[in-house]
Amino acid sequence: MTGPLGRLCPVLLHSPLGTAADWGSLPDDLADRGVETVVVEVTDDDRPPFAARYVARCALQVAAAAPRHPLLLVASGAAGPLVPAVAAAQRAARRTVAGYVLVDALLPQSGTPTRAELAAAQQHLDPPVRPPEFFTEPLPMTADWPDAPCGYLRTGEDYARPARLAALRSWPVHHTAAAPLADALAALVAELLPDGG
Repeated sequence: MTGPLGRLCPVLLHSPLGTAADWGSLPDDLADRGVETVVVEVTDDDRPPFAARYVARCALQVAAAAPRHPLLLVASGAAGPLVPAVAAAQRAARRTVAGYVLVDALLPQSGTPTRAELAAAQQHLDPPVRPPEFFTEPLPMTADWPDAPCGYLRTGEDYARPARLAALRSWPVHHTAAAPLADALAALVAELLPDGG
């Protein structure tokens, strides 16, 4: 694939409230375009410490995939606030994180807020499909983030407030409901990282 996305390795981080299957055809569509992609599947973050388990499992799976290109961390839903910790683990392993794309996701916030605090601040309510401590657990520290360009992709009518907050941070924000997700991601990355990171 030509364009900046072809020079990156998207790492698809599903929401801790869902599974990798929630990405739909995106992994296959990227593979069909010749894009090296890592699809993280975290299934064992169902007990405390929820966030640390998720981040650790992501780190192990990216390491096992041994990507050849700089990473583009693509986080969905409740994975958004964990992106800084996932990125820190990748940098500790000497992998380059070229950029971030949040897809219908809550934005990270400095300090150690809980998921409930982020949801209230960003006017979004996730379904209570996890124990209450999942939402009240302090998330990993977010400091000096972002350290690479960020973009926001909104695919429907949800997550309007986080998308507005992303725009206030001068991030490129694309709203797409009809285009295939791979096309929308490629268009956003072309604006975000025109030289491919």
